[in-house]
Amino acid sequence: MPEYLQDLGDGVYAVDTGFQRDHFDAAYLIVEDGRAAFVDTGTNHAVPRLLGALAALGLSPAAVDWVIPTHVHLDHAGGAGLLMRSLPDARLLVHLRGARHLIDPTALYQGALAVYGAAEMERSYGQLVGVPAERVVQSSDGMTVQLAGRPLLLLDTPGHARHHHCVWDEKSRGWFTGDTFGLSYREFDTPPNGAWIMPTSTPVQFEPEALYASVERLLSYAPRQMFLTHYGRIGGSEAEVRRLAALLLRQARAMVEIAQAQRGSPERHAALTRELEALYLRELALHGCTLAPERQRELLAMDVELNAQGLGVWLDKQG
Repeated sequence: MPEYLQDLGDGVYAVDTGFQRDHFDAAYLIVEDGRAAFVDTGTNHAVPRLLGALAALGLSPAAVDWVIPTHVHLDHAGGAGLLMRSLPDARLLVHLRGARHLIDPTALYQGALAVYGAAEMERSYGQLVGVPAERVVQSSDGMTVQLAGRPLLLLDTPGHARHHHCVWDEKSRGWFTGDTFGLSYREFDTPPNGAWIMPTSTPVQFEPEALYASVERLLSYAPRQMFLTHYGRIGGSEAEVRRLAALLLRQARAMVEIAQAQRGSPERHAALTRELEALYLRELALHGCTLAPERQRELLAMDVELNAQGLGVWLDKQG
């Protein structure tokens, strides 16, 4: 089995897409009775790994029935169009608010291009490929699709993005959470306390009250594990998932308080990045993280910047 492919049991496999660094961005492959579904795809550059995962498991591209991006941010769905070109029988199942962006990804690309520039777009994402409209299925809240008789339930889970759904897999008693259940990097795991988690308020649709409600809705299914895009499986028991949820929500509320304190500040973004980094470092110290502070800051840097940007957008929308 390739090193980027991890068997998580219950027919669930994690594929490290290689985006940014190892163990940062995962796609998932669900296999049931010779049929398969991908949840999230990573970027175009991940497509060879996704197809390689199928080959490693003895599956042909024609075995894939569903490609299910949790939302249309490019680290989750940037490779969807290119991947679909290699999957003759697959349908793309996407939130109804995101479908048009994967059919015609021009707006997605231009928005990212304005932020990152042409060189970084090519390095990280490549040229986005649209999905033919006739191959796209729009999800609705409470919708269930079948994978060889294995039900996959879709719930509308705004808070991180309005075009976000999560996928409930009864067989594994796990949620494929995209970014709704935050970020948990394996580098921050500690022997006494296990996984650590943090929220993501990436621009431009962070809505804290909606996020709190979405997390509580996920918990109502008594999940045993959560499959995060960033990164991997966490949990192992209902109690552990609830511990992580409490940590996630506590930090999300603290982030909102930090943002509100900077309302109207001329140095708002600098203050937000400074205060967010301090929050996460304090939480990691409580968690027992023994990584050098410089390494902690390095691992947090991208998310501190994006979370600060997203909180700024949220503040601006509040008026």
